[in-house]
Amino acid sequence: MKIGIMGAGAVGAFFGSVLHKAGHEVTFIARGQHLKAMRENGLTVKSDQEIMKVDGIFSDDPASLSDSDIVLICVKSNDTEETAKNLKNVLREDTYILTLQNGVDNEEILADIFGKNRVFSCATYVQAAVQEPGVIQQNGEFSLVVGELESSALESAQEIAAALKDSGIFAKHSSTILYNKWKKYIWNVTFNPLSAAMEASTGDILDQPNLRALAEKICAEVISVGEKLGYEFSSYFKENIFPNAEQARNHQTSMLQDRLNGKKMEIESLCGYVVRKSRELNMSVPTIETIYHILKYLESSDLKKTK
Repeated sequence: MKIGIMGAGAVGAFFGSVLHKAGHEVTFIARGQHLKAMRENGLTVKSDQEIMKVDGIFSDDPASLSDSDIVLICVKSNDTEETAKNLKNVLREDTYILTLQNGVDNEEILADIFGKNRVFSCATYVQAAVQEPGVIQQNGEFSLVVGELESSALESAQEIAAALKDSGIFAKHSSTILYNKWKKYIWNVTFNPLSAAMEASTGDILDQPNLRALAEKICAEVISVGEKLGYEFSSYFKENIFPNAEQARNHQTSMLQDRLNGKKMEIESLCGYVVRKSRELNMSVPTIETIYHILKYLESSDLKKTK
């Protein structure tokens, strides 16, 4: 297949490299020093098993994806709408769109622009970071859960999941993909914003009593909003959110990586979405709302320092 990686940062570059290794024609869209390094030296991916060198197609022009069979959307949620509008003008009408992004609001934006029948959601489980421009470090196991947004696209979603699995990715299909995304979203909201605000790893949050107490309050609030929206979470799932986080205790969350690298954080897609939904539902999420306003201030302050 011809596969486009729209946003070849840590996650996009890693999964793109696996697909390239499997024999697919992969085009990586990136920018800045990361793109420059890949153009000059190729893409290097370090993992627990190997060091992989990828000499693929590296570009900053979305038009390079015009002939893609499927495009993996890996840009930050802040850029989803603009990215989708740019791609809409260049992609074939039968190109599939698969979002590997954080949050649970990107699907709606993409579906409004491309239509529900060609947009597919994916819950992404991977620990990856840009070690330096052109070099990705990936640790531990990785997997993808793929699903359709409407029942008429079921067969296509199953085909996408099968293609990913055949390429060496532990991938499976789910017809309740937004429920899967919500479970991952709960984890992200519990740890990402707090880690970015405090510049703390997942392990720091688990080990420091005050931070853990805050995380537990955040977790309870986001679960309450999800349940009000109609998602049911088992007691087993709730009880194992923090024990399961032990597997990622040395992990720097994506939001923390963005802050440390001077990039805009996904504040609106993570914290902001819960705050907005809670207001629509006449609910109170005081801990999440506090972290939301702290992060907005920190981002504004950090960006001023870089100017």
